[in-house]
Amino acid sequence: MLSYFKNFFDTVRTVFEGLSVTFSYLIRHPITIQYPDRIDYRVQDTLPRRYRGHLEVDLDICTNCKACERECPISCIAITDSDEPDKKRWMAEFDIDLAKCMYCGICSEVCPTGAIRHSQEFEGACYDPIAMARHFVLDSPMAPFKPTRGGETDSALARKVEIGKDYMDVFAQPK
Repeated sequence: MLSYFKNFFDTVRTVFEGLSVTFSYLIRHPITIQYPDRIDYRVQDTLPRRYRGHLEVDLDICTNCKACERECPISCIAITDSDEPDKKRWMAEFDIDLAKCMYCGICSEVCPTGAIRHSQEFEGACYDPIAMARHFVLDSPMAPFKPTRGGETDSALARKVEIGKDYMDVFAQPK
């Protein structure tokens, strides 16, 4: 009989311990911030440099190797070649369906020139999932970019140097 009352009081005590946290929030001021109306700064400025936002493509340095399309685990990237027989590797369309994309970053890792990358954009809410498809339609078929031998493209190299500077700045900050 003594163990019964001991268990009963332990149960009541632990319930009140758990509810004490809940009751403490009843007397606190709310900490909810109305987004995006009452924010003094851009949210993109608070994101880290390596944030995986929406995908963007630099078609000027795309080699049309289709590595991103092959490696995408859910096939959200579609590259259409030209219909003209003399321009068989020329790119006509580059489509990314962000409604299917899981932002894994595999496509940007396998790109040899760094043409596809994640941006800082993250707001993609819409009522229709078809609106989340990004179509990079070209006016006319585009010849694939031919990188220089023995090195990376200038934009990919510049981006790596820029990221390296950011890392050095982070490590150089006093703590």
